Amino acid sequence: MSQLPAPAADASKPRLGIDIGGTFTDFVLEAGHVRHTHKRLTTPDAPERAVLEGVRHVLRETGIAASALGAIIHGTTLATNALIERRGARTALLTTEGFRDVIETGFEARADQYDLRVRKPEPLIARDLRFTMAGRMSAQGDELQPLDLGALEGIAAELAGRGVESLAIGFMHSYRNPRHEQEAARWLAQRLPGLSISLSSDVSPEVREFERFSTTAVNAYVRPLMASYLGRLGAALQAMSIEAPLLLMTSDGSLCDVHTASRLPVRLLESGPAGGALLAAHISEQLGMRQVLSLDIGGTTAKLCFIDEGKPHMSRSLEVARLYRFKPGSGIPLRIPVVELCEIGAGGGSIARVDTLGRVQVGPVSAGSDPGPACYALGGQRATLTDAHLGAGRLDPANFAGGTLTLDAEAARRALENDLARPLGVNVDAASYAVAEMADEAMASAAREHAIELGKSVAGRTMIAFGGSAPLHAARLAEKLGIDRVVIPAAAGVGSAYGFLLAPVAFEAVRSRFEPLAQLDAEAVNRLLSTLEDEAMQIVERIAARETCGVQATVSMRYRGQGHELQVALPAARLEGDAVALLRERFEAVYRERFGRLVPRAAFEVLGWSVRVSAPQRVAMSNTAQADRASDAQADFFTPEPSGERDVLDQSRRERVPARFYRRESLTRGAFVSGPAVIVDRETTVVVPADFDARVDSAGHLLLDRRAAAGAHSS
Repeated sequence: MSQLPAPAADASKPRLGIDIGGTFTDFVLEAGHVRHTHKRLTTPDAPERAVLEGVRHVLRETGIAASALGAIIHGTTLATNALIERRGARTALLTTEGFRDVIETGFEARADQYDLRVRKPEPLIARDLRFTMAGRMSAQGDELQPLDLGALEGIAAELAGRGVESLAIGFMHSYRNPRHEQEAARWLAQRLPGLSISLSSDVSPEVREFERFSTTAVNAYVRPLMASYLGRLGAALQAMSIEAPLLLMTSDGSLCDVHTASRLPVRLLESGPAGGALLAAHISEQLGMRQVLSLDIGGTTAKLCFIDEGKPHMSRSLEVARLYRFKPGSGIPLRIPVVELCEIGAGGGSIARVDTLGRVQVGPVSAGSDPGPACYALGGQRATLTDAHLGAGRLDPANFAGGTLTLDAEAARRALENDLARPLGVNVDAASYAVAEMADEAMASAAREHAIELGKSVAGRTMIAFGGSAPLHAARLAEKLGIDRVVIPAAAGVGSAYGFLLAPVAFEAVRSRFEPLAQLDAEAVNRLLSTLEDEAMQIVERIAARETCGVQATVSMRYRGQGHELQVALPAARLEGDAVALLRERFEAVYRERFGRLVPRAAFEVLGWSVRVSAPQRVAMSNTAQADRASDAQADFFTPEPSGERDVLDQSRRERVPARFYRRESLTRGAFVSGPAVIVDRETTVVVPADFDARVDSAGHLLLDRRAAAGAHSS
């Protein structure tokens, strides 16, 4: 693939956001102040097919020429799905003598200590494809033993003979000195020019060999697949006369070019959810909301994210491909910059069933887009969460996914009857209620647990709900969590794709450097920070002008003896003055905010440094936002005419109640709807329960307020 710099995105031209999900591929075209959305089923056998069909459809509907696009911003679950389904490249690992089994022994922990049937994930790379060689660096980066390049002759022959497509190289302490990894890679690249090689010193140059080796193995495993996909997609877009740059969304909510995405595909694993978190953060800032819980439910999973002061909570680690009920410890740990998310297997396509103990279970297995839920009438026979909503009367069969799909209510009823109602000895309404309630309770429990982990509170926050399924669940989930206000954004059904258009071009470079704070070498640290800034800048300036970029440095710190560290932002990209006192003060402020106390007389340790270089975001909060909110509060409300009325199963009352139906496009600013009601959008459906009221604000967002608390809100 060409490594030439990507052409800079033209901010004055229309831009297209594309998000490939497990069930649907979403599109948002932004042209000036006009936004056009589209949704179509994902084509898992060839994901680019749905992308290209959708691009043609959007351009045809809007009348915009392909050559007029300024940028295509893309996020995809392709790498994640390949990892979960174990259909990546044939991959090998080359590591230091004595460390062959690190990726298999892991933490030697269990996801559930009391379940004898719990399974650990199989190693991504089988033991017979894990090779070792002599050579060793110290933790300070000094060579203790020269690299035995002679051993590579036999290893190269094995790799070629075993049909290995991709190689992960992870040597001990390469984060401090990568020379041995680089020497081995150069030698092998000369002998095996078709071999894809990922270095741990490039992919994840951080301490903790299990996470570093694991991250590098995942990168190597999906790299050929992603490089091939991006190459095919880029060529197809060029054949359509689209010359706009193709930019990729990363897991930390930033954009990179195709070359970087092909080299480091592990950074794309949570690209879709990161886009949704950006949308929620933007709306929270736009509406002046300080504490927000975002809810993103698509066809496969539900994602929750805490957002404070307009910023999503960030992390430097995540776990993917969890096998055991989405529980921590049952997946593959990674070390990359990422938006901190809580994710469970409960989406519109999640399959519902009755287990051997007579309990209703929802997910984590999903029907996806092929064959999809039973009501899609595409061959699916199993009951899903979407079938339960259709059985409860909440969905309009003729207006689903922008009218691209007509739902089969009878097929949904049969699936619910066969899979749930008959085994439980209840009617279809009770089965529909049980499926939705179990999904809601699983999300509520996950939100509470995640809040405890982060030292935060759920109650009193505002919920921002988006994704194809979230507006169906948002109000009921808010009731369970003690939340009084829910915001359903404009274009909520394609929220992640919309969030892509809000992302900045940015890259974060990181390097571990362990030392006690009292022995900090400020000059050496400044040299490292300069190196990291240059590394990140080289990637960002392929897309954005260097002079427009900002730089933010961060240090990882902990008390001596602790096993986990906190990220502490620095005031500048270099250390000046009394650096030890500055770092101590900043760490204590972050620690106190997180845990509510300090550890007296404990020593401090520095584990590593990171530098993030970013170009300005294209979309900023409107200067008139405050005036708009004041205007909203004083606006004259009116009650629109419903498009129809029918009985809908009320999730709180467990009975059917008459509910008015409205078309979202007919609800203009000031429209006021009292529950029970259902608002049908192009890409989603909003349920307004009996004790909620909904109104449309000046930005086109739906604000759902619990009736008892409505008077407490001023915006």
